[in-house]
Amino acid sequence: MSGAEPLRTLYWEQDSLFLLDQRLLPGKISYRRCRSAADVAAAIKNMVVRGAPAIGVSAAFAMVLAAREAAGDGSGAAAIERAAAALRSSRPTAVNLDWALRRMESLLERFGGDTGEELTAILLREARTILEEDLATNRRIGAHGASLIPDGASILTHCNAGALATAGYGTALGVIRAAAAAGKRLQVYVDETRPLLQGARLTALELLREKIPAVLVTDSCAGYLFSDDRITVVIVGADRIAANGDTANKIGTYPLAVLAKRHRVPFYVAAPCSTIDLSLESGREIAIEERDPEEITTLNGDRIAPAGIAAFNPAFDVTPAELISAIVTERGLLHRPCRAALENLLAKGEE
Repeated sequence: MSGAEPLRTLYWEQDSLFLLDQRLLPGKISYRRCRSAADVAAAIKNMVVRGAPAIGVSAAFAMVLAAREAAGDGSGAAAIERAAAALRSSRPTAVNLDWALRRMESLLERFGGDTGEELTAILLREARTILEEDLATNRRIGAHGASLIPDGASILTHCNAGALATAGYGTALGVIRAAAAAGKRLQVYVDETRPLLQGARLTALELLREKIPAVLVTDSCAGYLFSDDRITVVIVGADRIAANGDTANKIGTYPLAVLAKRHRVPFYVAAPCSTIDLSLESGREIAIEERDPEEITTLNGDRIAPAGIAAFNPAFDVTPAELISAIVTERGLLHRPCRAALENLLAKGEE
């Protein structure tokens, strides 16, 4: 089963990074041109681009822009370091952001502070490599995860972990794509994902374009779906995986894991190995981004809550490893996520 080609999340052209403005979807397809690292940092913070892998790829290209600026105005390595710091602070929960920056910074260190055109060209090659690797990684995740999806599955997913959250193809949605491509009959229930409606706006759009049967539901509908035996599989993405297997994902994921456990439904997490952060012992150490309260007190600029009401808007929650049936990575499946298993996974070569 196949439909239209996935939308391009980002691309490099004319010495600039072009990002699909996901805030305008599904109504408008428009690309924002980023000419500087500051432009990319703002785009990440404002969620022009979102999804941990896509954020990491965008940050890699932002370092190219920072190096080019430094070479042009003679501001030196310190300016690149400041750009990297601004990028790191743009979305603190997604570990792929820091992973990509560290990979680019390792090249900077080899040049010992030189910020000439040669360095810019090398960084650009590395950023392009990171983009291509992400595409290949997502397809391997899909291939591994498709084996977990039975024919006739009724799948619940949350937020958007598709092509729009990555350089292309997707993680959780990549698994669904791969299962559909294998000829399996599927029904996908798409959580709307308040407050920014990434499920309603983005996942629903991707599934329609792929011609994969999908039904949009409110976040609060999940309990009913489980109690009515309508869900056979849950699969979501992740923004960070701690050493004990706890995972951070879009707010609202943890309740789905609890419901899945209660109803004996497998709960799968699909994410690249770059999302694993062994420096954090558990999910309690993951920094949870808190966003502007106006995201939940307003809708498209119109107030939907009374003026003066306090609002709490965490962007992520943490699902304990004990609730996760398996983590799907490009290197295979991990059925009992823990530090030893994650270390072994990272130590072995890609399949």
